[in-house]
Amino acid sequence: MHLQKLTLVNFKNFESQSFDFEGKINCFVGDNGVGKTNVLDAIYYLSFAKSYFNAVSTQIIRHSEAFFMIEGHYQINDRTDTVVCSLKRGHKKVIKRNGKLYEKFSDHIGYLPLVIISPADRDLIIEGSETRRKFIDGVISQSNPKYLQALISYNKVLTQRNSLLKYFAANRTFDAVNLNVYNEQLNRYSLEIYNCRKEFLEAFIPIFKKRYEAISNSKEQVNLVYKTQLEEGDLPTLFAESLERDRVLQYTTVGIHKDDLLFEIDGYPVKKFGSQGQQKSYLVALKLAQFDFIKTKVHVKPILLLDDIFDKLDDLRVAQIINLVNNDEFGQLFISDTHRGRTEEVVKKTNQSFKIFEL
Repeated sequence: MHLQKLTLVNFKNFESQSFDFEGKINCFVGDNGVGKTNVLDAIYYLSFAKSYFNAVSTQIIRHSEAFFMIEGHYQINDRTDTVVCSLKRGHKKVIKRNGKLYEKFSDHIGYLPLVIISPADRDLIIEGSETRRKFIDGVISQSNPKYLQALISYNKVLTQRNSLLKYFAANRTFDAVNLNVYNEQLNRYSLEIYNCRKEFLEAFIPIFKKRYEAISNSKEQVNLVYKTQLEEGDLPTLFAESLERDRVLQYTTVGIHKDDLLFEIDGYPVKKFGSQGQQKSYLVALKLAQFDFIKTKVHVKPILLLDDIFDKLDDLRVAQIINLVNNDEFGQLFISDTHRGRTEEVVKKTNQSFKIFEL
């Protein structure tokens, strides 16, 4: 699978632009602010129906314009598929594949597998647990549609339970039977999600450790630790124990929506005890392990986006990544960098076909 052509209309800083891509390596070079990362984000958008960098979709529309549109033509086996994502102010987002409208965006997830490595990934280390849960959910969802549906259902019921708790507080009332209906649904979905997360990490952690060792050539030991309240007891028991607290706070304080993934190096948090180089290696290894996991599950090489990565890694780590390309572990790559000369020098060493776009 590879992206043959990309067309942007009113997407961020692009008024109207098309790119015809090479099947292996494509590089976007130019000064900061010219839109290199925006092109990568558009490619990301075609896979996930959302931006990697902007949570609010209307912020993606070019200033003073009424809509944006992204169109991608993909070579998948012996056919060409077209995916279009668009949004008009005041309307709902639209995603089409080969002219057919998706009823649910979730049906599209996993169709165009993709992994991005970006400086923004540092949020996985410095931000709260929600960011790391999204990482886990994003990796599993690309290869497991049932997991994604369970997650969507869980979050929907969780919102309904929280609304009921607010209703109880506002009206000074309580209905245990009604609350228990939501509890039972959350318990059913949470067991499915919990088991999938455990199974995923059992497979993922060894891959991650191997990637870290290859990138860093270091002796330190890294690990990922799954932290969940379900290790303390089953959800019905946790709900019973937290009932009064939930009623006072007016939201659900226990459940798999509180899960976290602890990043460790030599048994200590990477955030506090990892050097900048170790943190960078940790994050790159995490994303390459994501690539490996998805490739194994869906039997397709995901598209790989490397956003400003050469500026963030030393020569040794860059060489390690380039070696991977030479080994043909990757499929199609998209790279952004501020230095054309550096980028050209790096990609020439791969002995792979490449194309450079100067923005």
